[in-house]
Amino acid sequence: MDDEYEKFIRRMNPPRVVIDNESCKNATVDSANKYGILLEVVQVLTDLNLIITKAYITSDGGWFMDVFNVTDHDGNKITDAEILSYIQKSLGPDSWFATSMRRSVGLTSETDHTSIELIGSDRPGLLSEVSAVLTHLKCNVVNAEVWTHNTRAAAVMQVTDELTGGAITDPEKLGMVKRLLCNVLKGSNKSREAKTAVSHGGTHTERRLHQMMLADRDYERMGDDSFDDKERPSVNVINWNDKDYSVVTIRCKDRPKLLFDVLCTLTDMQYVVFHGSVDAEGPEAYQEYCVRHVDGSPLKSDAERQRVIQCLEAAIQRRVSEGLKLELCTTDRVGLLSDVTRIFRENSLTVTRAEVATRAGKAVNTFYVRDASGHPVDPKIIDYIRQTIGRTILRVKGSPQEMNKVPQESPTRFLFGGLFKSRSFCNFSLIRSDS
Repeated sequence: MDDEYEKFIRRMNPPRVVIDNESCKNATVDSANKYGILLEVVQVLTDLNLIITKAYITSDGGWFMDVFNVTDHDGNKITDAEILSYIQKSLGPDSWFATSMRRSVGLTSETDHTSIELIGSDRPGLLSEVSAVLTHLKCNVVNAEVWTHNTRAAAVMQVTDELTGGAITDPEKLGMVKRLLCNVLKGSNKSREAKTAVSHGGTHTERRLHQMMLADRDYERMGDDSFDDKERPSVNVINWNDKDYSVVTIRCKDRPKLLFDVLCTLTDMQYVVFHGSVDAEGPEAYQEYCVRHVDGSPLKSDAERQRVIQCLEAAIQRRVSEGLKLELCTTDRVGLLSDVTRIFRENSLTVTRAEVATRAGKAVNTFYVRDASGHPVDPKIIDYIRQTIGRTILRVKGSPQEMNKVPQESPTRFLFGGLFKSRSFCNFSLIRSDS
């Protein structure tokens, strides 16, 4: 019944998407407001690998309006008619979002693959052990995303049954996959839980990784912190008592999907963004938001404020890729991921993040690796690994640079200053409900 009511409201107040490629590089989205809609819009843009350089966000009287300045990765305007049409269809009147907010961790069987969600204690060689188990069980990894943060590791892996080329349908085999992977994830760490379970429905991989790691409390400080003070994002939260808002300000080194990562956490923590401004045109990204809890209140205690700060720091750091970037491109086969990660492990390299994809029979994989003992990666080891795997198959793409901190400013200064300055860049207006 609730879904039917939401559909009725959406038909009565359809969202409108305006793309202006003449005066400036921006897209404007306005519609009836609903919880989570801002994240849904940003998710569509980031899934297209578009770069959001500026954003202005406001919601009032049941309506919301967002203005996004977007480019491709080379800084050019988006002129591809197919992409522009997709944006309008995805965000316009005919769209219907059914974003999954599932909290369970497990296996999702679909027609062409089975999605495996894993979370447990991180350690050198973990990805190698997981992929070795899947290979032993005659499962092929066709797509995967692996994140590590604060001694924890999470993965969403899409696998197929080697015998059928499709999803794993044998209940006994599914049970074996869960049991063996859970044993690998537990390792010798008895104090933190490892999870594998069965669930149903589609999933957005990066969205799920944020949900899984937040639920796992990866934001709590444990052991050695991989980020020192100069590298940690600057996150501040104050209450703006005159307006009953809490003002969240973030400044850190810019990177793709930073806005998506921040909004995932604010949404999952049940906060609503009423007004905001984002500037990522330089090497540093600046974000400021006026937020309230879904119950309409600003942050109520210092403990809540500290938790929001910790969770936002974690959301930003999860995707920060420490180490050397290696790209592998070759013909896909069963056991490829297991073989490659075994070579990494045997040469004392640990994977801090991985993206595994299969396109038209080709494996296109990206690994971020570092020395398992914490030392800089030895170029001789990388050269040996490339020689073993194939120099044309495995290529070195470099390592991330150090983040530079910038001076603090007033928490509200950028938000309103940015709104006024934006008029010289593109038009900004507010759509209100007649009611």
